[in-house]
Amino acid sequence: MQILLTNDDGIYAPGLFALERQLRRLGDVTVVAPATEQSGVGHSITFLRPLVAIEVYHDGRLRGWAVEGSPADCVKLGVFEFCPQPPDLIVSGINAGLNAGINVLYSGTVSAAIEGGFFGITSVAVSLESDPLADYDRAAEISVEIISKLISHQPEAGQVFNLNLPRHALYLRPKFRVVPMGLARYGEHFERRTDPRGRPYFWATSDPPPPPNREHDDDLTALEHGYITLTPLDFNLTQPEMLEKMREWKLDASNTEAEQD
Repeated sequence: MQILLTNDDGIYAPGLFALERQLRRLGDVTVVAPATEQSGVGHSITFLRPLVAIEVYHDGRLRGWAVEGSPADCVKLGVFEFCPQPPDLIVSGINAGLNAGINVLYSGTVSAAIEGGFFGITSVAVSLESDPLADYDRAAEISVEIISKLISHQPEAGQVFNLNLPRHALYLRPKFRVVPMGLARYGEHFERRTDPRGRPYFWATSDPPPPPNREHDDDLTALEHGYITLTPLDFNLTQPEMLEKMREWKLDASNTEAEQD
């Protein structure tokens, strides 16, 4: 099996190292990751400047490529330039911090997996709850066990999955749930400060998710209760019900006159 591994924390991140070691149990791993941290860049791509990719060595062997671009850039380059054959699996992570709820829309980690889905390749984003003493080796062991079971079911080509691990799952017998993505709004506040020249500036506060709601069976609630969560994602943003309703509106531009000079 050919596996392409990337992340958004950068090629030297401990989560990437740990996941690389465990994924080698499943197949050949090609590492293509950002040269610097790209957290929160979403699905940005680079097209107004050249993409520089530098070979990175570890213990005397070529470990992979550090790309001066986004996680989505890394997947594109990995698929077209660096993998010796088309990948069977793309994995993004392990991210330092959960990517659940609406955060998946901002996440470079998840966007890299979605980019893999564009190519028709099964892709998994992996994230671990923030912890300065995080045991990434244990997180990688659990993650690859889940990924191995996941791909054994031969999901449809291009399916994207979002895997999140709460830190408590590393030290207890892991609990696991398949759940939808939460839609609660959070993390929207800013702290206003003043620089030495008297100019205002703002720091995003990264407010925590809202308290778990027993009425909602989603990733945010399950994570708060200590469950590892797995969510299938779709990058088709079309809203089917609204599409059908709008077709009944008989919208057209027939009464619009061209603007005259």
